[in-house]
Amino acid sequence: MKQVAITGGFGFLGWHTACRLRALHQVEPVRLGRADLADPARLAAVLAGADTVIHTAGVNRADTDAEVEAGNAHAAETLAAALRAAGRPVDVVYANSVQAELDNPYGRGKAAAAQILAAVCAETGAHFADLLLPNLFGEHGRPGYNSFVATFAHEVAAGRTPSVTGDREIELLHAQEAAAALIGAAGQDLRTTIRGEAIGIRTVLETFEEFHEVYGKRGEIPDVSQRMRLNLFNTYRAAAFGNAPELAPQVHADNRGDLFETVRSHGGTGMSYASTTRPGQKRGEHYHLRKIERFVVVKGEAEIQLRRLLHDEVVTLRVSGRRPVFVDMPTLWVHNIRNVGDDDLLTVFWADQLLDPADPDQFPETIIQEAHA
Repeated sequence: MKQVAITGGFGFLGWHTACRLRALHQVEPVRLGRADLADPARLAAVLAGADTVIHTAGVNRADTDAEVEAGNAHAAETLAAALRAAGRPVDVVYANSVQAELDNPYGRGKAAAAQILAAVCAETGAHFADLLLPNLFGEHGRPGYNSFVATFAHEVAAGRTPSVTGDREIELLHAQEAAAALIGAAGQDLRTTIRGEAIGIRTVLETFEEFHEVYGKRGEIPDVSQRMRLNLFNTYRAAAFGNAPELAPQVHADNRGDLFETVRSHGGTGMSYASTTRPGQKRGEHYHLRKIERFVVVKGEAEIQLRRLLHDEVVTLRVSGRRPVFVDMPTLWVHNIRNVGDDDLLTVFWADQLLDPADPDQFPETIIQEAHA
């Protein structure tokens, strides 16, 4: 994949897909938003230079069912017109839905979009990959819009208890896994259903409530030994980041000095390590797709900076060994730590994954956002 465009590139799945392209494929996609789809000339110009377009744009909710159905078809028609205007084959990967096989407004709209895109690809000689995705969840989902999982995560992280009506099992797929499937389908002609994992709606809520009790209130790491629990935990952490109270360990002091726990884990792998950092020096400048990583400064003065991937705002935290606190790095956030004191900085780190040099889940990126053309 050389030049990739993503429609809906600023939405939930589009953002996750752009992050994965950057991390694992060193591809900087052109992200297209609503204004781009409303500008035929702009859209055609972008696609004229693209090899692949990943179509994640669509309408999940609207004031009426008719708007949901028509909105998904209209987005595909707009894209199809731009593909014709491009004057050469541009492969399409379509983020379809399993509901395309159901007779409801959303499903009919998604199915109609697939037909429109399949037709234009056949006409232009391009490849068309049609991926039917189940319900998606993950970091930075929009509550009340993207999924019930995003709603539950935000409500529980805020200390509220949402209600469950009509409990049943739902097939869920993490957005990074959906992004991996979309990227992997580029350049192929196929129609396939991507499977997730079935889990009860009430089970999701109870899992978030467990995370809130263990992690949100006490700063302990819950059992994340299962992939679904890890993905749900990272979803909860994204919802809680910046809004949760600061968590500090209980310090046991006597005439010998101080003692405190830095990590209490309830299950899964993990490893601890420590570093010294000289005054003015910095560590980090990277991000993770799935790793849980905790920083605890035990001596010295430090500044921790974080920036959500593909965003500009930088969050800065000042921490001190005189009052140790837990600072956990959210997934898909670039982060660093810098010694701002006069003496060596001593930091204890913990990660839930044992270091695998072949798959370290660590991607270099500077905190200062690069300029966009």
